[in-house]
Amino acid sequence: MRELSLRTRALSGLALAATSALVLAGCASGSSDNASGATYAAADCAADSTSDNTFKVGTLLPTTGNLAFLGPPEIAGVGLAVADINAAGGVNGMDACVYNTDSGDSSDMSVSTASAEDLIQQKVSFVLGAASSSVSLNVVDSFTEAGIVQISPANTAAALSGYSPFYFRVAPPDTVQGNALGQLITGDGNSSVAFLVFNDSYGTGLRDSTEAAIVEAGGEVVYGGQGKGQEFPPSQTTFSSEVTAALSANPDALVVIAFDETKAIIPELVAQGWDMANTYFVDGNTSSFEADFEAGTLEGAQGTIPGAAPSDELKALLTKYWSDVQGEELTDFIYAAESYDATMLAALAATKGGDNTPATIQANLAAVSGANGGEKCTTFAACVDLIKAGKEIQYQGPSSIGPFNELNDPSSAFVGIYQFNNKNVPIWATAVEGKS
Repeated sequence: MRELSLRTRALSGLALAATSALVLAGCASGSSDNASGATYAAADCAADSTSDNTFKVGTLLPTTGNLAFLGPPEIAGVGLAVADINAAGGVNGMDACVYNTDSGDSSDMSVSTASAEDLIQQKVSFVLGAASSSVSLNVVDSFTEAGIVQISPANTAAALSGYSPFYFRVAPPDTVQGNALGQLITGDGNSSVAFLVFNDSYGTGLRDSTEAAIVEAGGEVVYGGQGKGQEFPPSQTTFSSEVTAALSANPDALVVIAFDETKAIIPELVAQGWDMANTYFVDGNTSSFEADFEAGTLEGAQGTIPGAAPSDELKALLTKYWSDVQGEELTDFIYAAESYDATMLAALAATKGGDNTPATIQANLAAVSGANGGEKCTTFAACVDLIKAGKEIQYQGPSSIGPFNELNDPSSAFVGIYQFNNKNVPIWATAVEGKS
């Protein structure tokens, strides 16, 4: 492996700036309950609640399917934000509550279709989700027709940029992650690259962006590239033929763009003698495999995840929230900060507009993100004070994104680079900042 400083320099050609952990850390506002050591509690919505009588957060996040590992950190991020909002007095004098639904994944769109219909009937203030870009593409038209704001903490598909005036996201589009990943791969000295990618809008979109960066840097894609027809369907369970074909192309490096399918791909790569240290993962599968594989299996492999590294303070708050409310340990923090910030931005947009309805949130969301400039603030209470004083604000939360641009994407965002240790756990190494 090359030294971290060399990898960072390789990325600089994309105008991505290396950033220290201290700058990235950010922190969530600790609620007064947490400060006093009290226990967090679920803020479930009452049966008669609507956006007229509460700040009603509807979630469309994965609790089943091959993205279910993303559910806990995202749901914890929403829950912690709601707890902080309520500790600061609520939104426009009303409590915030959460109505959770399951998004499932792209292998069965009937799950997200039914949940979207439920959320519309529930008259939520906004929808937080989905995690999967394909799922969002399945439901975004329904939310737009209903006039309900949707904010995704994790969608990266380029097809969603500017898709609807009611669709926003706090994760950067694939062009940012793909560029960072492509230059990371070539900066590590790899000139020929193979892809194992599933045929999903997220998978192929991220592959295309990564491939473009590889080719631009002088590299070559020898298997699984755009237009080669070598993608596999989501939820496939065996990969002997795909791995054999990819390795027969003699790549220097291999990129796996998949979700839970990764757990079946890794053993096949090992069985066929691939050096896992030359493997690169993405946000859909850069997660802990400690319980899945023998220690050392993934040591040296790398992955990218959009977003700044959560600070220790934020992790502690999220862990406490999840333990108090769910009675379980929170072991993953992917997109938790983005879920927290999406909820905060929606609440501040409602505050700025004076009511908790979707139309008001949509009209003010870009402004509170800093699209109009404004005074920077990092907690809900501080931002509300500025709004009540008649000032424009720029909310700056733990995800460290820039203001929404004209496509409702973050104008800037970080991509974290992680390296797997000998326990098969990805450890944050550094991050680069890219602009949408």
